Amino acid sequence: MTTRRNFLAGLGAFALLPLERTEPELILYNGNIWTVDPLLPRAQAVAISGGRFLAVGSNDDVLHLAAGRSRKIDLGGKTVIPGFNDAHSHPVESGVEHLRMVACDKNSIAEIQQALRQRATETPAGQWVLGFLYDDGKTPRPLSRQDLDAAVPDHPVLVRHRGGHTVFVNSMALKLAGVDEKTPDPPGGRFEHDSAGHLTGHVGDRATAVFEKLIAYKPTRDDYRAGAKLISQMMTSKGVTSACDADATPEDLQGYQDARDAGELRLRIYSHIAVRALDQMLAAGLHTGFGDEWVRLGAIKQYADGSISERTAWLSQPYIGMGDYRGLQVSTREDLYEHSRKAHAAGWQLGTHANGDLAIDEILGVYEQVQRELPSRDPRYRIEHCTLLNPSLIQRMKALNVIPVPFSCYVYFHGDVMHFYGEERLQHMFPMRDFLSVGLRPTDASDYTASPSDPMMWLQSQVTRTDMKGKIWGANQRISVEEAIRCGTVNGAYASFEENIKGAISPGKLADLIVLGRDPFRADPASLLSIPVERTMVGGKWMYEA
Repeated sequence: MTTRRNFLAGLGAFALLPLERTEPELILYNGNIWTVDPLLPRAQAVAISGGRFLAVGSNDDVLHLAAGRSRKIDLGGKTVIPGFNDAHSHPVESGVEHLRMVACDKNSIAEIQQALRQRATETPAGQWVLGFLYDDGKTPRPLSRQDLDAAVPDHPVLVRHRGGHTVFVNSMALKLAGVDEKTPDPPGGRFEHDSAGHLTGHVGDRATAVFEKLIAYKPTRDDYRAGAKLISQMMTSKGVTSACDADATPEDLQGYQDARDAGELRLRIYSHIAVRALDQMLAAGLHTGFGDEWVRLGAIKQYADGSISERTAWLSQPYIGMGDYRGLQVSTREDLYEHSRKAHAAGWQLGTHANGDLAIDEILGVYEQVQRELPSRDPRYRIEHCTLLNPSLIQRMKALNVIPVPFSCYVYFHGDVMHFYGEERLQHMFPMRDFLSVGLRPTDASDYTASPSDPMMWLQSQVTRTDMKGKIWGANQRISVEEAIRCGTVNGAYASFEENIKGAISPGKLADLIVLGRDPFRADPASLLSIPVERTMVGGKWMYEA
């Protein structure tokens, strides 16, 4: 990044790109700007040119740069912060699901049944009825096979849990897949049975594959483009200006590129690639970092275990109230190591999904071995989710400077399933305070669709550690508003090797920012979720205006 000059420190300070034409295209002034830049934390105005910040400082200093064609916008004292980075989500996949599937984010089983029944009337005979966004913590009890049979008896039905690791199917779907009460669980998967030994229709992790391969619908190239367009509109409306697609296929990547080329992509994408496409990427000579400021290749993505909200994370101690069940190990250590070594050797960042303490222990062992065998100066290994820790695991992470990518609003949004983990474990889950205390750089992330891509919800969850019913889980892991915003901005940029171009409001960096309806630093922490995002700017252009 171009070196900048800094004069003084404080609100009267001024930072300007040297040797640049000082004729900004746009000036925002009279704002309450928190820059996330330690050299100039507070400012009143910014000048923007060519999609980047040209100058940051006081009203007088920045307005002085105005030329005849400079547009000027009075912010009226509104709070401005950098745009947020959702460092682990599934944007294009979620966008395609919004276009194709029945939204089942409802609080009653009857409402879900009605929505599926309506879709069935519009679906040709024999074709699947598909739902998504279902959360069994939000309904009085989980969906059952019998519920789905009653709603749609004459079509195969599959409803995805919003966490992405389990599905709920009806009897016709089980029959088509050849699954009965004697079918064994596959490695890393589970067909749930009730106490009488009957299938409930609830299917976990690797066991979902037998149903997925039967679904005839395959998105077209245009579907992926449209999905990228739709989800980028949704995310920028919440103040997200960058996102990491945490498990993209080559088709997903093409969708982002097509949306970008059509002028329809409203946020920046750092795209992990699913490990099953690793050989295809290597054959093309690609690795982490290829791309541009809008769409860039990220890490190779693998899975060590399952989900927190769906109770398939791999734990050292049993889930509360579930007998001796400890979750699912979904990949062998041998597979994780072989893929990690191959990708690392070819210049790829490694990003591995690991929620439970056993899964985190396993992938740390793999990272330690790979780094011993093939030392890299700055690999920025990532652990996606990185939920249940202990002091030993955190010290091992620190020794490697591993980047934790935790869920940012699980305490608030998924408080209804936290009882499966209990008070003691919650003191070590999503441990933002512990990460920051040892000098790690955790990000903010939603895992959308698993939880909302809503930065204000992230802030409230992390600052209060309180769920939507007022229950506190792990108060020892609370962090400040300032720390939470840093995690969601500059730390997200660091996790994608992009801290020199985004994550703060500084001269030379990409002009990505949001305008808030209230100041989060002065708000009651319990009201952070209600702070509205009034405007979102990406690359000097308003991508969302309320």
